[in-house]
Amino acid sequence: MSPSEGEVEPAPSASITDQGVAALRRRIGIAHPHPQPPHYRFPNEDTFRHVAESCGDDNPLWSDPEHATASRWGGPLAPPYLVGGDTLIGEDEVTTLEPDLELVLRGDPIRGAHAFYSGSFREWWAPLHPGTRVTRRNALVGVHDKQGDFAGRAIHEWTAEVFSALGGPTLAAQYRLMIRTEREKAGQRGKYDDTEIRPYTDDELALIDAAYAAEPQTRRGSQPRWWEQVTEGDEVGPLVKGPLRVTDLICWHVGMGMGLYGVKALRLGYQQRQRVPRFFRPDDLNVADVAQRVHWDAEWARRAGNPAIYDYGRMRETWLIHLCTDWMGDDAWLWKLDCQFRKFNYVGDTHWMRGRVTRKYLAEGGRPAVDLEISGQNQRGETSTPGHATVLLASREHGPVRLPDPPGDATTAQATLDALAARFADQEDDL
Repeated sequence: MSPSEGEVEPAPSASITDQGVAALRRRIGIAHPHPQPPHYRFPNEDTFRHVAESCGDDNPLWSDPEHATASRWGGPLAPPYLVGGDTLIGEDEVTTLEPDLELVLRGDPIRGAHAFYSGSFREWWAPLHPGTRVTRRNALVGVHDKQGDFAGRAIHEWTAEVFSALGGPTLAAQYRLMIRTEREKAGQRGKYDDTEIRPYTDDELALIDAAYAAEPQTRRGSQPRWWEQVTEGDEVGPLVKGPLRVTDLICWHVGMGMGLYGVKALRLGYQQRQRVPRFFRPDDLNVADVAQRVHWDAEWARRAGNPAIYDYGRMRETWLIHLCTDWMGDDAWLWKLDCQFRKFNYVGDTHWMRGRVTRKYLAEGGRPAVDLEISGQNQRGETSTPGHATVLLASREHGPVRLPDPPGDATTAQATLDALAARFADQEDDL
């Protein structure tokens, strides 16, 4: 993982102790303010379009009000990757903490252990319409103590971010997995030196262009994908993303903002440097710049031990969401999606997003559902981002899609967090 995706360098003699893990677990369920305000405080149709285009997604359900008005939703919807997405939307419901809770949350009980942003899991329960004011609650919901041969003791920290429309309903949640380990990183520099990023032939580029040209015709759109028509083993996609350019990363930031670190320009950047000086380092002109520059400066990326500039893991998460929504069509509902970030995606890499139907069944409440196995694979044949998704489909026998219920039938963000903490406690051995 890159520094901007959550990796933290260890303090000397860092260790994970039973006392530290117990202190970490005392934080479960305590809602706290988010580090950054929302990038979009009042998301509207333009927001939906800008965010979708930043992911290379031109689905008219997000971007064409006339098309969307004719759908079952009666108007434009936010693309699923907008409803959540770290700092995109959501005003904090909790803005201050009582002194006793502030004390519980102070510092890091296992400070010095490496932290790797290793995976994301999302659920969506209700659509986000234009002009909706969104609130959020954030809390640690799971602390799982693992033992493995590779890294020894590891702590899996699951943090939940729950998003609600002001006054209801609860819209969605995103769960982030941070893996904390004691393993030293000595010897990892140069680990990726043998990664080959070679120029493309004209024939290879023509194949990619042909795939791009065909994608709008293969998008399901307003034609329902009936549950009865789906068979286990059906292929999903492919959807091509690449070759990745620095320009694509710039477009990503235009729509998505600057993420958890809140990178700002000029005087606002100076003010940020006063607040978090350790996030800055001098460039070749001795001018302080953000560590996030590894995502657009080749020399900085090489200094970080990578052969080239690389993307953000959650960029590929949005690509997997795009794969699912193009396949399922306007009448369906993307309920769940998870993915892991296993490898870097470098400038020059091309990812093919693919999936397969692995299960067709009636989910809770008799909802027609399918499970998908999904992944992103680069031109070297490496799977960088494996994952799964659950889609609710319209049915000729069972009727139109009925939206899923939040965990525990919760009606508030805090009740949802409480239900999630209970879920993660029950599922520790399975995660």
